[in-house]
Amino acid sequence: MELVEFYERIGLQAEIVQKLREVREKIDWMEFDSCLKQLMDGRSAASAYENLKTQLGEDEECIKMLCCQLECARRAFAGYQEKQIPDTIYMDTMKCFPRFLEECRKKNGRMFFDRGWWTYRQVSMQLFRIGALEYQFQTYAGENVIALHIPSDADFSIEAVDASLEQAEKFFRMHYRHYYYEKYTCNSWLMSPVLQPLLPEASNIRSFQSRFDIVQVHKDDTEYIGWLFQVPADTEYKDFPAKTSLQKKVRELLLHGGAVGSAYGVMKARRG
Repeated sequence: MELVEFYERIGLQAEIVQKLREVREKIDWMEFDSCLKQLMDGRSAASAYENLKTQLGEDEECIKMLCCQLECARRAFAGYQEKQIPDTIYMDTMKCFPRFLEECRKKNGRMFFDRGWWTYRQVSMQLFRIGALEYQFQTYAGENVIALHIPSDADFSIEAVDASLEQAEKFFRMHYRHYYYEKYTCNSWLMSPVLQPLLPEASNIRSFQSRFDIVQVHKDDTEYIGWLFQVPADTEYKDFPAKTSLQKKVRELLLHGGAVGSAYGVMKARRG
């Protein structure tokens, strides 16, 4: 797939495309080729990311890193085709890049690439967007599992989550039949038991939580602040936005010394 087509199909923002064009011309792709190949291999992706940061040196707004990861994402299309994975899943997965850039803009008032530490999972074909949710190869207690992630733009309704889980089971049986797993897991602020009394009985978050047995609670995790309020980490609690009911209740909780944290859950056996 040509680069211009790839950028267009994932909906990459025009101002970012222009910055990438300027940076791309200055990168010696032969010099970075070995590192990019390692970045596309799930076994070496994490260390390759750290090595790439060092090789790239000064990288204002992390545009060079974004350029390299998007090149890997473009090359990954061949891997998807080899496994006969539908183009829709490939595109939905790689649309994480413009989504993360937009999240950064909302949080910081400008766009830069602050998610390179995460997106090597997508380019190494370790994480896939299937319907409403994302699914990642992972281990828990020495076993292979599939970890669920909840994108910020997900339809979190019961019906959408059910449909995504059904699609995912077919996906892994068809395209990764040699990857044996029995459990789905989820580690998220949305799993925190603290949210239960703050939410209405019929809330989608409570419904999602009810699918899992909570096995770990991380009270000191503060990532929920960025996800729920979309503000810089040093923002005073009193200045947090309170547009939604949950934002209002969590801000009140924080102002009175409470916290949300996060939790790790293992999905209960599904019926049928």
